[in-house]
Amino acid sequence: MTLTNHDTDRPAAEASLPALRITDAWKSFGHVAALRGVSLTVRGGEVLALVGDNGAGKSTLVKVLSGVYPVDSGEIAVAGVPLEKADPRLARARGISTVFQDLAVVETLDIAANVFLGQPLRRFGILADRKKMIAQSAEILRSLKVRVPSVRVAAGELSGGQRQGVAIARAVRQDTPIILMDEPTAALGVRETAQVGEIIRSLREQGKAVILVCHDLEFIFAHADRIQVLRLGQVQGVRDVSATTRSEIVSLITGATARDEDLEATN
Repeated sequence: MTLTNHDTDRPAAEASLPALRITDAWKSFGHVAALRGVSLTVRGGEVLALVGDNGAGKSTLVKVLSGVYPVDSGEIAVAGVPLEKADPRLARARGISTVFQDLAVVETLDIAANVFLGQPLRRFGILADRKKMIAQSAEILRSLKVRVPSVRVAAGELSGGQRQGVAIARAVRQDTPIILMDEPTAALGVRETAQVGEIIRSLREQGKAVILVCHDLEFIFAHADRIQVLRLGQVQGVRDVSATTRSEIVSLITGATARDEDLEATN
């Protein structure tokens, strides 16, 4: 896959750096080790899928990357620059937006207000600029190919897929190069799942680095570039979608196939 540098002013060396990298991350809750030496790399214009059974560490890893949880040890770097501390606002400011499984869409507010939730545009630093928020919300949703009757419609009137689109639009509006998506197709129908797939394609075309937590292997094989398998808090293996099969991924998830490091140690 060819990666595109959309910022011609950056030095080539910087442009070649991963958008996001986590190295040897450990995270425990009491005596339970949720992450055990996890490393991950994703580049701009790439979709990396995280898969694994319940308790594999996927959601913990997303919360670590988004600044919700601090790591006990390890390093997180955005474009080669380490994140100094766990702080969602710092992670956002450094280029990481997260769409959590619980979408936090306010049903009584319209779409435009939800897209700008917590960060409204203002005139004169005081008054909410509804006109600009409506125009920008409509443009973002068009760019993501999310179809809604109007951005003035209350979020409570939307389908599950449309709500997911609004939540993603909120992340995209922040114009961050990295988007984390935690189970974006959970509880969606076939048509709505396809709509989320179109959004992910659009993000890739825009050069975004997308980390996708998903249990739907059919969806993953249709939309991801690489798959990283977690099991019991460890990386079981990383595979290019074009060079693996569903059966191999399932075997890695269940532990029927040994971890890559274990295989290397026996050779």
